[in-house]
Amino acid sequence: MTALNAGQFPHARLRRTRQSAFIRDMVRETQLSPEHLIQPLFVAEGDLAGPIASMPGVSRLALAQLVDECRALHALGIKLVALFPVIPQNLKTDDGREALNADGLVPRAIKAIKAAVPELGVMVDIALDPYTTHGHDGLLDARGNVDNDPTVEILRRQALCYARAGADMVAPSDMMDGRVGQIRSVLERDGYKDVLIMSYAAKYASSFYGPFRDAVGTTGALKGDKRNYQMDPANTDEALREVAQDIAEGADLVMVKPGMPYLDIVSRVKREFAMPTAAYQVSGEYAMLRAAIGNGWLDEKKALMEALLCFRRAGADLVLSYYAKQAAQWLREGKA
Repeated sequence: MTALNAGQFPHARLRRTRQSAFIRDMVRETQLSPEHLIQPLFVAEGDLAGPIASMPGVSRLALAQLVDECRALHALGIKLVALFPVIPQNLKTDDGREALNADGLVPRAIKAIKAAVPELGVMVDIALDPYTTHGHDGLLDARGNVDNDPTVEILRRQALCYARAGADMVAPSDMMDGRVGQIRSVLERDGYKDVLIMSYAAKYASSFYGPFRDAVGTTGALKGDKRNYQMDPANTDEALREVAQDIAEGADLVMVKPGMPYLDIVSRVKREFAMPTAAYQVSGEYAMLRAAIGNGWLDEKKALMEALLCFRRAGADLVLSYYAKQAAQWLREGKA
């Protein structure tokens, strides 16, 4: 190369900070660690426990298995698990009253985990869909729509039930108006002021929830859809109003769901509110990854770790992922 040709290049060559591993590691803007990951877990009893066909590698866990899994997750550096119950059909009702059973599956699961691994945080879902015959997140009115205010009354009682069982965090996922404020009020009133609320603040009426509904047994039961209470995938400004409302009502953390198709929402929420923000890599995202990996179209580790890193880059402080355990294992081994 002549001196003249060399002078045509800029003094700032951006590739200089990419050329060696040491400098790439030092200037990397976004980090991923096990403490950024939350593992969702399905808990079941009897013959409801077992593998989930539409979520390869994921199972509904019996209580003893759940406790063992939580021990393993904590050892890998994961700080928080999210519980989702699988309820027998004979305990499902139109009003979801089993959600208020102090001796029900979720309270017993909370107590078992906290007894075995007290340092592990336990988050529980606040919604009625696992408990209702119709598969919706609340009580239905005469027209078959979810009735907001009576549903909120049940949700506040459900949250209190789980707080009494020892939950560290409750996560209302129902998308009812005003539910965060009502849950915060009842927790304060009854002496559970330190229980955290992670609100599913921007939960979209997404087609990516199918495998989850298989997992909790609501697919065949769901009557209609959830578009009259979950958000329209076309909207972004509305998500900011939802988040603002939940923060004003006392949410400690906010969540965007689904994850990867909604990274623009994650980014806007984090920039606008500077709140602890979570994103959920939902069952459909997981199933797509597993299908592509199973067919040899994607490298499992590379694709997964890139996806999780992108959540973090978009602004997510925390990521719920069915791959959390595997990712934490890779991070611990230094293979990520």
